[in-house]
Amino acid sequence: MNVLGNSRITKRGAIVLLLISAALLSACSSTKMAYRYADWGIVWWVEDYVTLTGAQKQQLNTDIDQLRQWHCSTELPRYQVWLTGLESDIRQGNLDQAALAYHQDQLFDFFDPLLTRVPPIAANLLASLSDPQVRELAENMEQNQEELENKFLADDPDATATARAERTQERVERWLGDLNANQKAIVNTWSSQRGRQTEIWLEGRRNWQLALLDTLQRRDEAGFSGEVERLITESERFRGEEYQAMMAESQSAINTLIRDLVQASDSVHLTHLSGRAAELNDDFESLACSSAPEVAASPDDQMVR
Repeated sequence: MNVLGNSRITKRGAIVLLLISAALLSACSSTKMAYRYADWGIVWWVEDYVTLTGAQKQQLNTDIDQLRQWHCSTELPRYQVWLTGLESDIRQGNLDQAALAYHQDQLFDFFDPLLTRVPPIAANLLASLSDPQVRELAENMEQNQEELENKFLADDPDATATARAERTQERVERWLGDLNANQKAIVNTWSSQRGRQTEIWLEGRRNWQLALLDTLQRRDEAGFSGEVERLITESERFRGEEYQAMMAESQSAINTLIRDLVQASDSVHLTHLSGRAAELNDDFESLACSSAPEVAASPDDQMVR
């Protein structure tokens, strides 16, 4: 994927890389807290859809903790090396197109090792579900889907575009600081041109969930793990052709958005971005590969949420 496009790249092209890395590596205001409590958060998220037994929860905790231990010992050091190199290139002005292409490749290389380790964990849990748990999962997925459709599709197209622009601006400003008037106009225009993107995304989400439920009917068969792996690693195929076309168009549109925001940025934005990158790198450096907090299994503990 060519995030940088074919436009002329300057020092400000570093924004492209860090905006993407920000979305990938930190979805919480405190990276350290989010990472250390990832095990807990994942179990809570799963139980929003299906009530796990004590044995299932214990196995899931074990599987996720092993994943986290591998990730913090193997992958976090790679993130640090990449961020350190990128920060150095920003300071020294060594950001020609070849250097940026290198950083981009490094960033997206982070996906593959993680993606290959997720399917066995998912298959392990899904294969253990009982028939009542599968029915509970189906009901909760349907309810969640309806809630999302009511949230994102209830308004008229103009209101939907406005809401999309607000979400986009909030995410960008986390890494660039306050946008100037030109950048806000760029975000508003981009959001208004997305058409049926949200609707198609929701349709694709429903298609994938139906494929998952169909696969669960064969959870006792020998090929189940392979089917789960394909659902995860080839998810776009299950979401439908319209979704795949939308994603291709959206990818190009995001590239254009980033390029335009880069061109409209100034030194203040770069300073803010550099500080956020350094903060993220410091967070990674301080994260130790220790056991995650134990997730309590009792109903009383669940009430703490």
